[in-house]
Amino acid sequence: EIDNYLLGPWPEMRLNLVCGMMILGVIGSINGLHRPVLVQHRARPPQCGASNELQIKPNLAIPIFPEVCEFTGITLTRYLNEISRANPGVDDLQVLISSIATACKTINSLVMRAHITGMVGYAGGGGSVNVQGEEQKTLDVMTNDVLKRALRFTGKMGVIASEEEDTPVDVLADVGVPMYETGAMMNEAGRYTAVFDPLDGSSNVDAGIPTGTIFGIFENNAECVIPDSALGCDDLYLPNPEECANTVSEECLAATLQPGNSLVASGYCLYSSSTFFALTLGAGVQIFTLDPHIGEFVLTHPDVKLPARGSIYSMNEANRKAWDAPLRTYIEDIQDGKGESGKPYTARYLGSMVGDVHRTLLYGGIFGYPADSKNVNGKLRLLYEAAPIAFLVEQAGGLALTGKTRIMDLVPQNVHQRVPVLLGSPDDIREMRKYYDVFTGSETMDFDSDEAKAIRARCFTRLTPGQLLDTTMDKVPDSIALDTTGDGSVDSVVKIENAPSGSVPDG
Repeated sequence: EIDNYLLGPWPEMRLNLVCGMMILGVIGSINGLHRPVLVQHRARPPQCGASNELQIKPNLAIPIFPEVCEFTGITLTRYLNEISRANPGVDDLQVLISSIATACKTINSLVMRAHITGMVGYAGGGGSVNVQGEEQKTLDVMTNDVLKRALRFTGKMGVIASEEEDTPVDVLADVGVPMYETGAMMNEAGRYTAVFDPLDGSSNVDAGIPTGTIFGIFENNAECVIPDSALGCDDLYLPNPEECANTVSEECLAATLQPGNSLVASGYCLYSSSTFFALTLGAGVQIFTLDPHIGEFVLTHPDVKLPARGSIYSMNEANRKAWDAPLRTYIEDIQDGKGESGKPYTARYLGSMVGDVHRTLLYGGIFGYPADSKNVNGKLRLLYEAAPIAFLVEQAGGLALTGKTRIMDLVPQNVHQRVPVLLGSPDDIREMRKYYDVFTGSETMDFDSDEAKAIRARCFTRLTPGQLLDTTMDKVPDSIALDTTGDGSVDSVVKIENAPSGSVPDG
């Protein structure tokens, strides 16, 4: 049904498939072509999950391609095929990423033709509001439906959470997804949870400014149970959505509210002068560009690495007076060339997160949607915006913080929780973090100002007692959040070696 959204068919030329078959069909045969070389990436260090147990990600073998079809380059299809061949345990991810890529092509077509087809402006002529209180654009609703169906039809997805959905949705509880008696030893249906913002920056479509799709995939560790009373509550066009309040089970929420450390894949699609598809499976970042002549994403930016330091900062300057004091001082210093680099930085800001992050990945520097006096927790959503992008940035060698705390460590407290975001080149982010540390007196814990105390307290509210944290930004937990008063809330963060006996989880 996704194809029904395409307003013009993709060209039928499929040389990439032919070349892929020619190459793969003779790998290892007597014709003498070389087998793809597999690069074994080290397992990511133990990470902190929602249960505070350390998690170890499996090794991922990434192929290097000794031969490339001159007509197509390395397509996303071939890349995923090779990933699947090298890592038999990730076959389902190949299906999911391929479906997301198809949805992105569809969304790209909808965005490009929005002014021609009249799909601009607000949904239903205005008055349609999502759970965040934001008025929905026409394309918000349509793109959410496109991505939701793409994931449903894989048969591998159990739960989705989206900016445009009030609560997590069990996508298998639907007659549109047939079940088959295959005799398989294990039923892989519902193995994964997906989170996404279907059209980030949708307010920019009417002005022709770049927009994007953000996605993240978790392994589903719990069964999502939707009560019988909620049947039909995942219908986007339900006449009385208020009837579906409080229908999501605790199991469903548990499957969804996972920290960024638990992501197995994330990425974005940028709809701009070209259409880019950025992807990480936990072993580096690859960026593909859509070739409209063959309707395929082609690898154009392999193994993207953020420069250690950039010369661009990307934030909404209109809010500067309302930012945290340490951030204001940092930005003023790098503007004047008084930062560690000794060179003045310049500003570039689109107001579309995916576009600004894409530029930051390629050129370095710092992107931020920080906290301010009006929005003390920022405006970006942790689960389906901040965490997936933080995963991508870290895999490209960058860092992503709320100001003081690593975003990947945060366990979402609700589906639409907002957090401040400051991410980019590692040296720039570490320098920015120093301003926060000095201002808040994190070494001495001196409450030398009301604002410093407020920043520290705000950071503590995002943590849970017993949660392990990476405060040195080397992706290895070194500290633990503690509740020293017994009121159930965090009031202290200490080094693991200084933690009270019994407060650190085993492992």
